[in-house]
Amino acid sequence: MSEEKKGLSGAKLLLDALREEGVDIIFGYPGGVLLPLYDAMLDSPIRHVLGRHEQGVVFAADGYARVSGKVGVCLATSGPGATNLVTGITNAYSDSIPLVVLTGQVPTSSLGSDSFQEVDIIGITMPITKHSYIVKDPRDLPRVVKEAFFLARTGRPGPVVIDLPKDVLAQENVEPFPSDMKLKGYKIFGRGNNSKIEEVAQALSEARKPVLYAGGGVVTANAEEVLRQFAERANLPVVTTLMGIGSLPYGHPNLLGMVGMHGTVTANYTVDDCDLLIAVGVRFDDRVTSGLGHRFATKAKVIHMDIDPVEISKVVKTHMRIVGDARKILEELLEVLPGHSLPDLSEWWGQIRNWQKDNPLGCDLDSLTPQLVVKTLGELAGGEAVIATDVGQHQMWVAQFYPIAHMRNYATSCGLGVMGYGLPAAVGAQLARPQDNVFLITGDGSLQMSIQELGTVAQNKLPIKIILLNNGVLGMVRQMQKMFYDGRYNHIQLEGNPDFVKVAEAYGIRGIHVNSVDQVRGAIEEAVNSSGPILLDFKISPDENVLPLVPPGKVITEMIVR
Repeated sequence: MSEEKKGLSGAKLLLDALREEGVDIIFGYPGGVLLPLYDAMLDSPIRHVLGRHEQGVVFAADGYARVSGKVGVCLATSGPGATNLVTGITNAYSDSIPLVVLTGQVPTSSLGSDSFQEVDIIGITMPITKHSYIVKDPRDLPRVVKEAFFLARTGRPGPVVIDLPKDVLAQENVEPFPSDMKLKGYKIFGRGNNSKIEEVAQALSEARKPVLYAGGGVVTANAEEVLRQFAERANLPVVTTLMGIGSLPYGHPNLLGMVGMHGTVTANYTVDDCDLLIAVGVRFDDRVTSGLGHRFATKAKVIHMDIDPVEISKVVKTHMRIVGDARKILEELLEVLPGHSLPDLSEWWGQIRNWQKDNPLGCDLDSLTPQLVVKTLGELAGGEAVIATDVGQHQMWVAQFYPIAHMRNYATSCGLGVMGYGLPAAVGAQLARPQDNVFLITGDGSLQMSIQELGTVAQNKLPIKIILLNNGVLGMVRQMQKMFYDGRYNHIQLEGNPDFVKVAEAYGIRGIHVNSVDQVRGAIEEAVNSSGPILLDFKISPDENVLPLVPPGKVITEMIVR
C-alpha cells in the first residue's frame, strides 16, 4: 500500500481509483448523498459533465463508450436519481456496451429502513448488469472499482453498478485494503478452438454460396480490419446487423447491406439462399430472423462465432460453434486459409449482382424526403463523421443510406430501441471525439424525450449538428398502423409540437427551418462548416415509409418493397 493512499476520504479514494482506470470524464447529476464526492471532485482532474436528466447522463456515457471503445462512467444520486438510470443501464446491457454506473445511497446505518430516497438499486439492476456492488466499507473501494472496470470491458462487455452509501464516501483517514481482484468463476474466452478453425476453413472450401454475417461483436472486438481482410481474401459477400454497421465500410464491393426486417432485398435473398452462413459476433435477433429461427437460412450450414456461449444455438440451430473473441478467431482463420483451396464464387456473385441490379434501395431525390436529407448529409459530411441517432424511421433511413466508414463512427440504440437516446449519446460522442464532426439524426418524437439536453450542449459549447426529420407524427408506429391496421391511426399525431428552431435559439443554439428541396444542400453545408452547435429542422411528409419491410411473422424473403 503506497503512502499517498493512506489518510484519504472514501470519496478521494474512489476518484483516485477511477483515475487509475483511465477515467477522464464522468457524466453526472448531483444529489444530497453525493455531496462528499462532489466536494472531492473540486480537487480532481476528472472532468464532470452535468446533464439535465439522469437518463441523459447514462446515455451520454453510452455514446462516449461506443465511439471511443473505452468504458463510459456516469453518476446519479440515490432513489429517483438511481432509478432514472435503469433504462440506460438496460440499453447498455442489451447492446453489450461497457459502463460503470455509480449511484449514491443512503448511509449504511439507514439501509433497510425505507429512509428518504432509499431504493434497492442492486436488486433492481441485477437482471440488467454483469454485476452490481454495494460498498459498505470504504477500504474496499480500490478493489471494487478495479473489478468493476475489468468486468465491464472484458468478455462480452456490459454495465456494472457500484452503489455508494453517503457515509462510505464521507469517511476520512481511510487506509484501503489491497486492490487484488476476487473474481471467482469469471471466465473470459479468447482464442478459438484450433481444430474448429480448421473445420471452418474446410467448410468454406466446400461451399458454393457462402455469406459472412457480421454483428456488434465485431465492433466490440475491434475486428474491423481483420474482418475486411478475411472477406476480401475469401471473396465473401458480407451482410451486417444494425449493430454491425461499419464493420465493412459503406460502398465496399463485398458489402450487401443490413439483413432482416428493414434490410436490403439483396442481403435478405442472399442469406436465405446461402449454403454456408459464417456468423461473427451476432445473436440472431428477432429483427433479423423475424422470430422464426427454424425458418432462417434453412439451406445453410451455420457457423456461429461468439464470445458468449449462451448465444450459440439459442435462436438458430448451429452446426459449428466457436466460442471466443471475434478478432482473434478471424486472425486464426486468416492464418489457416492458405492451407485450403478457396471456392470459385463467380456464379454466386453473378446471382447476387443480379439481385442488386433488380432491387436497388430507391428513394425520391426530387422532393424534400428524409432519404434525400440523409444522402446529402453523407455526401457533404462524409463517412468520417460520427453519427448518432434516435429510434424510429430516421434510424432505419440512416442505416440504409448513410455512408458509415468505420464501425465506431455510429451510435444508436439497437436491442432496446430507446427513443430519447440520440441527443445525450451525441453529447458523449462529441466529448469522446472533440476533433470530429458529430451529427445527431433524429425525429420530432424522439427529440422531445431528451430535448432538455440542449442545455448540456449549450453549457459545454459542444459543436453538435442536429438533423431533425420533422414529420409531426410518431412515424414508425404510424407506418405500422397504416400497413397492418387499415390506416386506423390512433395517438400518433404530435399536435402541439413546438417550433424547434425557437427552442434551440432559447438555449443559444442556432436553428434553421428547411421547408423545400432547394434549401437542403445549402443548409447542410452550413451545418457541416459550423464551428458551433446548430439545429436544422427539415419538414418532411408523414407518408414517407421505411422500405423494404418484412411484415411480422414472415420470413425475410417476404418483403414489402413498394
